Amino acid sequence: MRTVTEFPHKVREEPDLGIVLSDGTRLSARVWRPEGPGPFPAILEFLPYRKRDGTVVRDALTHPYLAGHGYVCLRVDMRGNGDSHGLMDDEYSPQELADAVEVIDWIARQGWSSGRVGMMGISWGGFNSLQVAALRPPALMAIITLCSTVDRYADDIHWKGGCLLNENLGWGATMWAYSSRPPDPALRPDWRELWMARLEAEPFLPAVWLGHPHRDAYWKHGSVREDYPAIEAAVLAVGGWGDSYKNAVPQLVEHISAPVKGIVGPWVHKYPHFAVPEPRIGFLQEALRWWDRWLKDQPTGVEDDPAYRAYLMDGVRPARWYETRPGRWIAEPSWPSPNIAERTLALGADMGGALPRLIDSPQDCGADGGEYCAIWLGPELPGDQRRDDALSACWDTGPLAETDVVGAPVLTLRLTPRTQAAQLAVRLNHIHPDGAATRVTWGVLNLAFRNGFKAPEPLVPGQEVEVAIPLDQIAYRVPEGHSLRVSVSTSYWPMVWPLAGAGGVTVTGGALSLPVRTHRAAGDEVTFGPPESAPALRQRVIREGSHVRRTEVDQRTGVTSLVIEDDFGEAENLDHGGIDGSVARERWDIHPDDPLSARGSAHWTEVVERDGIRLRTEARCGMWSDGESFHLTATLQAFEGDALVFETEKNFTVPRAGH
Repeated sequence: MRTVTEFPHKVREEPDLGIVLSDGTRLSARVWRPEGPGPFPAILEFLPYRKRDGTVVRDALTHPYLAGHGYVCLRVDMRGNGDSHGLMDDEYSPQELADAVEVIDWIARQGWSSGRVGMMGISWGGFNSLQVAALRPPALMAIITLCSTVDRYADDIHWKGGCLLNENLGWGATMWAYSSRPPDPALRPDWRELWMARLEAEPFLPAVWLGHPHRDAYWKHGSVREDYPAIEAAVLAVGGWGDSYKNAVPQLVEHISAPVKGIVGPWVHKYPHFAVPEPRIGFLQEALRWWDRWLKDQPTGVEDDPAYRAYLMDGVRPARWYETRPGRWIAEPSWPSPNIAERTLALGADMGGALPRLIDSPQDCGADGGEYCAIWLGPELPGDQRRDDALSACWDTGPLAETDVVGAPVLTLRLTPRTQAAQLAVRLNHIHPDGAATRVTWGVLNLAFRNGFKAPEPLVPGQEVEVAIPLDQIAYRVPEGHSLRVSVSTSYWPMVWPLAGAGGVTVTGGALSLPVRTHRAAGDEVTFGPPESAPALRQRVIREGSHVRRTEVDQRTGVTSLVIEDDFGEAENLDHGGIDGSVARERWDIHPDDPLSARGSAHWTEVVERDGIRLRTEARCGMWSDGESFHLTATLQAFEGDALVFETEKNFTVPRAGH
């Protein structure tokens, strides 16, 4: 990545600009302001992840660069987080979105503002950029949304395909820890009072999310798929094939009537100018083209860009981590594309394998699925699928001609259930000549939601049904002479929580609908500039980070465990002198023969230190279930030095309601 130090504008930074909302709540903004005659358009990033330490490394690369090109950049802490006052009650709440709209209105009325505002963000910030755009604040002209979703219920961390993702607990544990941290004592003289109020009101969000097991009004709120025409701002949507949010970019390009473009690279859950795997792109140059067109009315030509630019990954051997993914950039003038043809492969005919076939997988099938959302740069990607394939029903093609799979495959199955409940995990795997298996894409479905996510419909044992299971979007080249495999299992641990009372299913027939790109170019069909950024944050590393994932098998009890240890290290920010560090630990236990043996737990340690004040929180939580309910416990401790200054414990029981 090339570091840029000279910009058209010198940049002045303000670490704690107060924005006072109509209810009196003061939000804290870190602002990068270009010097010179204004007014200037503004770019807002609105997050709970703490501008003072949480996002400070990536902020240093990004916001000064954009400000140096003539934009006022504001990184605002949401209420109840970082250095802002107030309390947070949930993710993407009506209060959060109303606050963002009010901040945009405030920006537009400032003397330094041109009155034109953009909003940008990745993950949480990508979600709320879309959601705020759907509220149509008058000053919001354009957004850039990265690694986001249009469907909060079935395509986020909660209920994929109506199945309960374990990320519901995992990310909830993360927020339980993140939001427990204090304001920076250097900025808030009342930091201790704010911290205690924050700790007292801290919501344990996994229990909230479990309380909405169907696609109800709670999930429809903030799901822009409910009303795509509401978005009138220009949308640049960006994603990565190594990320969990693979589907939003093509969905937005297909359905939004406002100006919209999409880019998907090989990356995990990171901004593309510093993401992995390579190749990275000049994302900040692309962002400037977008902002210059829609916030400054400059003719940058973005309207003439292809509607959908995607990185077609070469089929490679399975690995838990890749530094680089070979491949090429493809470009589609529209999406859905006339260059994509649906190829139907019938199970048992075009894809060899037994029919009928009973599927009743052990509960630990799925151990090589990797992380739901690869983000921490450890060994998080799916490994060799051969072990999980041995615990699944599989259907293979013969050797193929070179085949470009571009889009979302769909597996249709005719099956007969043995019980009233079942869920299926489907993996499309690339089979190498020596038998190694690389996961191409995947999907899951709770069969109680085979007709939609409004309410569960129990299966009738012995009664045949037909179900369609969509897999995630992908762009993947299968080499000549290699094969594809459809692998189907009734469990996918530790990705998905097991159903109570679930039994096997007998598959009697089915077919894979495979989206195959017919247009083939020798090289890249579109190119990007090299990645650029502003200078990196100056910091002193106190403790290096490390990432561990290991599987343990208790030979006495038979319990299989995934153990995750993410030490994010500890460092001093040399710009303001603050020190922060964190360690996360997760454990996922299950017995292969017992779905009710499933256990999940997490423990986060967060440290904030400056001027001899060392503040620490210990956030723990756990989850288990019986046949009727989910059970959760969460504890939170806060320390000033070695003194315990706060402690709470929460316990929840939530009905399973079809899960």
